[in-house]
Amino acid sequence: MNNEQYIMHVNIMTKDTVLDNYAVVLEEDRIKKILPMNELDTAKVKSLGNIVYDVNGAYISPGFIDIHSDNIESIVQPRPTSIMDSKMALMEHEKQLVNQGITTIYHSLSFLREDGAAMRQKETRKPHKMRELAELIKSLHEGYHLIRHRFHCRFDLRNSEGYDTLMDYLDKDYIHLLSFNDHTPGQGQYRDLIRYRENMKNYKPDLEDTQIDRMIEERMAIPKISKDKIEKTADVARGKGIRIASHDDDSAEKIEYVHSELKADISEFPVELNVARIAKERGMLTVAGAPNVLLEKSHSGNLSATEAILDGCIDILCSDYYPPAMLHAVFKLNTDYQIPLWESVKLVTLNPAKALGIDKEYGSIEEGKKADMLIISIIDGKPAITKVFIDGELVSELNYRRTRYA
Repeated sequence: MNNEQYIMHVNIMTKDTVLDNYAVVLEEDRIKKILPMNELDTAKVKSLGNIVYDVNGAYISPGFIDIHSDNIESIVQPRPTSIMDSKMALMEHEKQLVNQGITTIYHSLSFLREDGAAMRQKETRKPHKMRELAELIKSLHEGYHLIRHRFHCRFDLRNSEGYDTLMDYLDKDYIHLLSFNDHTPGQGQYRDLIRYRENMKNYKPDLEDTQIDRMIEERMAIPKISKDKIEKTADVARGKGIRIASHDDDSAEKIEYVHSELKADISEFPVELNVARIAKERGMLTVAGAPNVLLEKSHSGNLSATEAILDGCIDILCSDYYPPAMLHAVFKLNTDYQIPLWESVKLVTLNPAKALGIDKEYGSIEEGKKADMLIISIIDGKPAITKVFIDGELVSELNYRRTRYA
């Protein structure tokens, strides 16, 4: 039996157009050939015993590469007092992720101070749990899995006591993307102190104003890790081929520092349009959240992702906290803003692959590349993924149906 697979009558989202009525030929884990259907002898293909999928005019897209997803926290800890078995949770979660089109995910875990408020709220952010998850991500990637699991370590600059542990993680090759975060009130994502106070009040309505003021003062007074240690960490990471990201950039000065001194390649969630533009001018790739596109606003009152995409200063969309958003944001940008579909799909495929340095193998449908692909149909006006191939293997198939019997 021939080991080729044929996906026929498909509209291919390439990196610069959509090819109508084509066929894609797979061999082992690679894309062997792409050709128009009128050049394919379908009778001969079938007679040779090849596996054939006729998708009747559906789209085919590269698999989505999610550069930043902190959804792992809510999967492992769905309620404050409900801590699930981590391996079970992640294996169940990837069944959802694969059917949402995510074939490679960078799980974003926050590396915070042990005495911080977020640490007290979330078990998943405690040191022992974070190490467990880092080890689990590595073991899943190397063992049985559906999708590729990678670790995006979000190191909080106020976590000076966690420096040695971070260096240990780098030494053990747990980390695949490193970002530096600073959630001190008064700058970055939380530069608007009035909004910050409102958010605190909404989260804990029983707090008195004086209590909130004291908490803000305490958080602003927390010392940060030294620049020498930040720069040493970045040097070690780059030496291992790990890309560096900055988070919540809010000024030209911060962009200049992270780009020049840390050699950061990625600016995640720039908080203002002009800052995103500056990051682009410096050659950085910029990231926004796909939920921001669906909601048509930032949940924290910062940059509008859609506005920035239309301005040409956002390169990548990530799932952030809601994995289904990637698929639907891509199609919303096409239908609502007339961005060509092949162009919007690059926000979740080729562009993140370039940012992560994996674009030679992943991120676009090209002959010779890895066969990570999604079959996408339009059902009741919404995009729906019906087949997912990873490394040339059909790992998921969904059959949408209508009820025919009362």
